Amino acid sequence: MKALRLLPEQVRTGSLILVNRDYDYAEPGRPQANCSGMERGSKHVRAEALSVLGGRSGAPVLLARRAAVLFAGLMDEIGGWSRIVPVSGYRTLAEQKDIWNSSLAEHGKDFTNAYVALPGHSEHQTGLALDLGLKKDEIDFLCPDFPDSGICRTFRERAPEYGFIHRYPSGKEKVTGINHEPWHFRYVGTPHGEIMEKEGLTLEEYVFFLRDFPHGRRPYLFAAGGRQIAVSWLAARREEVTWLSVDERLPHSVSGDNVNGFIITEWRDGYVA
Repeated sequence: MKALRLLPEQVRTGSLILVNRDYDYAEPGRPQANCSGMERGSKHVRAEALSVLGGRSGAPVLLARRAAVLFAGLMDEIGGWSRIVPVSGYRTLAEQKDIWNSSLAEHGKDFTNAYVALPGHSEHQTGLALDLGLKKDEIDFLCPDFPDSGICRTFRERAPEYGFIHRYPSGKEKVTGINHEPWHFRYVGTPHGEIMEKEGLTLEEYVFFLRDFPHGRRPYLFAAGGRQIAVSWLAARREEVTWLSVDERLPHSVSGDNVNGFIITEWRDGYVA
């Protein structure tokens, strides 16, 4: 077994971090901010490398490198490049503020609260979120057309296999705090996209669902690719190092949840139906 040393600030990094109105995102190079915009703390997180996807009218759309590779694989698989276009990906805090203020001026408070994340609380700032639209001459930046039919439905159905989830589904508005957005997808990695699809969970629900599967005791087991995958949660020690014991012979990954713990994914030998 191998002991991994996890620092408190690592709770706020990784592909499974929850970013919404309740849990803010600490943009690289800036202190974390609360809902009122007042800065607090001094912990910074390291920026993940970004890749260019292209975009509408040639505008560059950026996505975290790992997510971009999986997105490209999915688009290649379904032949999506000729009909689906990335509309918006990574945004800085300043860009999110501009979008928020522009939406307030043009559409008003109710629309903005329903469809635009509060600056400092936007998934787009993580580099893991992506808005998509049908390729057209005119594309609405805030609400692009992404119907539940044709190539768009195919993308949505296949997305979990590649680690993407439809982030703001219909019927979950009270959970996510955002209106139904057919166009907004979030990279969470594999097998988490498939697990969330299987269990019918949003990211808000999944992060707390995993509390029932403590690391080292009773993991959530999922079968994929002929292997058993164990997913579990470990509480972080406040302002102290958290030690995680893993089998170094087996592949594993660790992501913070941006709340108060870590999600551990372990690829084990053997198959469980």
